[in-house]
Amino acid sequence: MSLLSILDRENTVAPKDFNRWLVPPAALCIHLCIGEVYAFSVFNLPLTKLIGITKPAPTDWSLADIGWIFSVAIAVLGLSAAFAGGWLERAGPRKAMATAAICFGGGFLAGGLGIKLHILPLLFLGYGVLGGFGLGIAYISPVRTLMTWFPDRPGMATGLAIMGFGGGAMIASPLSVLLMHNYATPTDLGVAPTFFTLGIIYTAFMLTGAALVRVPAPTWQPPGKVAAAIRTERSLNVQAAMHKPQFYLIWLVLFLNVTAGIGVLSQASPMIQEMFKGQVTPVAAAGFVGLLSLFNMAGRFFWASISDMLGRKPTFFIFLLLGIILYASVPTIAHTGTIAGFVLCYGLIISMYGGGFSTMPVYAKDLFGTQFVGAIYGRVLTAWSAAGVLGPLLVGYFRQYQIDHGVPKADAYSLTMYIMAGLLLLGALANAAVAPLSESSAGQAAPAE
Repeated sequence: MSLLSILDRENTVAPKDFNRWLVPPAALCIHLCIGEVYAFSVFNLPLTKLIGITKPAPTDWSLADIGWIFSVAIAVLGLSAAFAGGWLERAGPRKAMATAAICFGGGFLAGGLGIKLHILPLLFLGYGVLGGFGLGIAYISPVRTLMTWFPDRPGMATGLAIMGFGGGAMIASPLSVLLMHNYATPTDLGVAPTFFTLGIIYTAFMLTGAALVRVPAPTWQPPGKVAAAIRTERSLNVQAAMHKPQFYLIWLVLFLNVTAGIGVLSQASPMIQEMFKGQVTPVAAAGFVGLLSLFNMAGRFFWASISDMLGRKPTFFIFLLLGIILYASVPTIAHTGTIAGFVLCYGLIISMYGGGFSTMPVYAKDLFGTQFVGAIYGRVLTAWSAAGVLGPLLVGYFRQYQIDHGVPKADAYSLTMYIMAGLLLLGALANAAVAPLSESSAGQAAPAE
């Protein structure tokens, strides 16, 4: 047996007496690492002062340009998840996770080189494209695996798989700030060596997750009465699912929910500093990003578990309708100068944003069946790609437009918040239109790919 053969799917099959609760830690190793993308905003301001050090120089990159790096990473995440879905089913989770580790860690190394040489396209290609490809593969590979191990509690399973992604920034944000501080010199902000260090750390931890993961044996049966239900379940493959209006409706629901939340996450650190100028330091803003990560992580597990009781459609109604109220309230809360209220409001928003990600795979499973849910959810995640571009674009460019027209920085985000509330209203309407497949439609399951 060759060294690389240990990555093959057949060599990851669990023994008969394997404890399925040993699989979630493997998923967390992966998702806690790739969740770093949500902490990227801590690099935004330092990346605009690489030459000027204390303030942006004429040859420094602009904040608007830097904002596109996050968008590219998220866009590539969704595209790689969509088009690698079939390969992931064949290759198995260990090979997929190992591939993701090399790509994500390599993206940091290439991006760090782009920062050191001050070549913006290299930073985009490294962190955005190569790292984004690793993000997509790493994101969906544990989802299908844990749903297979926990068919009796699919919402909880996806919450376990995805909650680490929401919590990654809680670690990455203060770690990145600490590393930049330690590496900084009077002529260097320490961003490039921070990227190199993070690339090595994340590669090591993700490879650990790949070593730990297992898939159930073909004869394995879940506890209780769930096994009989699984045997009689009808599943649609990707092509059949994409011929159903339900696919495009849940795509739209995810797109609108993510657009609203991701715009906030991409600019979280500069946003709170500008809306509460003089009251929030860069270190405190990094703490805010980390706190949002905690809400994001907790929301992914909490809301997905709640959806096992309430159902997916009612749970999404909570996200969208309550989100409308919260987004519309943000400008008023900011004007009162109530930092605690602002933080709590965004904490709830981000918890539901994260909950949408962990609930959506099970929404897809409920509609189209379990067998091809990994590949189908990969296609649904193209909504994340589109939202990853639109959300930061709305926040960044509407902010700049208002500043250019004389609006104070502290008030430059207000219009965007109202727009986000309107997007969530459209999402609620799309969610209302989702209906279960008819028995005849579900019975026309396409053959396996």
